[in-house]
Amino acid sequence: MAKKSRTGGGTPATVALDRAGVPYTLHSYVHDPSCGLPYGEEAAAALGVEQGRVFKTLVAEVDGALTVAVVPVSGSLDLKALAAAAGGKRAAMADPAAAERSSGYVRGGISPLGQRRALPTVVDASALSRPTVFVSAGRRGLEVELAPAALVELTAAATAPLLRPAALG
Repeated sequence: MAKKSRTGGGTPATVALDRAGVPYTLHSYVHDPSCGLPYGEEAAAALGVEQGRVFKTLVAEVDGALTVAVVPVSGSLDLKALAAAAGGKRAAMADPAAAERSSGYVRGGISPLGQRRALPTVVDASALSRPTVFVSAGRRGLEVELAPAALVELTAAATAPLLRPAALG
C-alpha cells in the first residue's frame, strides 16, 4: 500500500496519518443521499469492497463517557460487549449532535482518526484478521484503507468482539 502524499486540504484523519507516517490509500466515491443505504454500506457498494472490510465509526456513551466503537458495516454493534470492552457497565448510542461536536466530523463521515477530542476507542477484533480495512477518512464519500494494526495503534484502541450475534435462521 503506497502512502499518498498530501498537499494542503486534507482531512484531520489524513493529516493524522501523514504525521504518523502511516501508509494508506484514499478511496473516493460520489455520495448519493438518495441511495437508501446506510453510509458504510453505500461506501462498500460504491467501492466494490466486501462489507466485512469496511468499518463504521460509532460514538456511544459508556457509563456516561463518550466512547468510539469501530465495527464492520456488515454487522450491528453489541452495546453490552462495548461496555464490557471499555471497562464499563452500561452503553447507549450517543446523541448524534454530541458525536459530531466531539469528533469534529459530520454523521456519515465520522472517522476514528484525527478526532477533535481523542476518545477511548474499541475496534472489533475481526479487523485483525484482514490485511487492510477501510474507515471513513473524515467526510462522506471518502474512505481510507490501512492496516488494522495501524488503526489500532493510532487510535490507542482496545480490540474485542463487538458485534451482535447473527440471528439464527
